[in-house]
Amino acid sequence: MDIILLVGGLLLVLLGANGLTDGAASVAKRFNIPNIVIGLTIVAFGTSTPELTVSVSSALKGNADIAIGNVVGSNIFNALMIVGCTALFAPIVVNRNTLLKEIPLCILSSLVVLICANDLFLDGTSENILSKADGLLMLCFFAIFLGYTFAIAKNNPQEKEEETGDIKALPMWKSLLYIVGGLAGLIWGGTLFVDGASGIARSLGVSESIIGLTLVAGGTSLPELATSVVAALKKNPEIAIGNVVGSNIFNVFFVLGCSASITPLHMTGITNFDLYVLVASSILLWLFGIFFGKRTITRVEGTFLILCYVAYTVFLICQL
Repeated sequence: MDIILLVGGLLLVLLGANGLTDGAASVAKRFNIPNIVIGLTIVAFGTSTPELTVSVSSALKGNADIAIGNVVGSNIFNALMIVGCTALFAPIVVNRNTLLKEIPLCILSSLVVLICANDLFLDGTSENILSKADGLLMLCFFAIFLGYTFAIAKNNPQEKEEETGDIKALPMWKSLLYIVGGLAGLIWGGTLFVDGASGIARSLGVSESIIGLTLVAGGTSLPELATSVVAALKKNPEIAIGNVVGSNIFNVFFVLGCSASITPLHMTGITNFDLYVLVASSILLWLFGIFFGKRTITRVEGTFLILCYVAYTVFLICQL
């Protein structure tokens, strides 16, 4: 039964990603909204909905390791595996504004988690806790990020002129239907996949922190993976990279912020090593974009990112 949920969830995610990308790109073209804004908001928020659902429900049930591990693991998966796989299908040309502003914001979000989750080291407390105050702080950062994103469309009209490939214009009703249907497929498919993967993992006696960092994180990140790959194949690299960067910022500032604001999250199975990998993955993404390949993440760099994620996963497995 768990295997059926796994396969069925994956198929729904792929179909949902295709519909969401078509609908979002069509809306962007109709309203002359830059593709990067669509990727950072509508697509990023929609594909982050599985993380939000899993983390908030886990927090309410007292499963802090799954709630935190889901966000940390998803962001690592996004920056390394998703960008890597997407680059293998089609090299990703990174917008200059993304390199100078959005990716640094992604790095900042990782640093915020690292700082907020180190009470034991910074304050000398008995344990590390993401408190309600930490959660509210993250939500404040999220509000700033939203304000910045909408300012892009208002104050940078030149970005609207950048062409990243042919975008199929759809009637508004069909665009909305694609977006809503795509999101429904992503959310439902992601949920089925996580349920199947978690059932298989628990039958093997794996800890909740490992489940959160790997299977749950990978499962809830399937929408980002499918959406970015499909967007890259359809010659919309801004949506592909914007989806990853936007999702990572959403995951920390909104998903983790909401979860910690509802109830304090005790850090037990998530270690500083996981948080260091989180920060390093964001920095690596920025370095590849700004220093190599003329703002293009190449197939070679994509392969290196994938190998980094594989090495991290192997390390986690060796800790069992």
